[in-house]
Amino acid sequence: MGFFSFIKDAGEKLFGHKDAEAAAQQAASDDAAAKAKLDGANRQAGDAIQAYIEAQNLTITGLVVTFDATTSTVSIFGVAADQATKEKALLCCGNVAGVSNVNDNMSVDQSEPEATYHDVVRGDTLWAIAKAAYGDGNKYPLIFEANRPMLSHPDKIYPGQKLRIPPL
Repeated sequence: MGFFSFIKDAGEKLFGHKDAEAAAQQAASDDAAAKAKLDGANRQAGDAIQAYIEAQNLTITGLVVTFDATTSTVSIFGVAADQATKEKALLCCGNVAGVSNVNDNMSVDQSEPEATYHDVVRGDTLWAIAKAAYGDGNKYPLIFEANRPMLSHPDKIYPGQKLRIPPL
């Protein structure tokens, strides 16, 4: 279990996070209709993120994803087939616009060493990240493969994105 921080305004646009934030502000007024609107926005966001994870064909038993617009936090539950699948699911949750934190409530069938993470900044390339992480830029395909299917091409990374750096 753990808590991961992400850059809130970077990532996939899966749901109207501005609408969810507005609903959270309105719900603070103790208005029942506003709270119902917030619950609906949270449910819609959680469902959108869960559908995104499922579209990545990650093997997770009992996957449940919830979203809290008041804190911009995703909570993810389930049992991943392996450590890499768990880490990819966490990245799927966090690399979404409107999400600043991911609460990891997952477990793993097969325990393996955990990866480290890299927050992409302007000017980063997978080659440069591999050079810094492994001492050899030619190992960038390891990082690319570790972040598939979220990454479709080695040149398509963006500032604010969090990448998985697998152990050698």
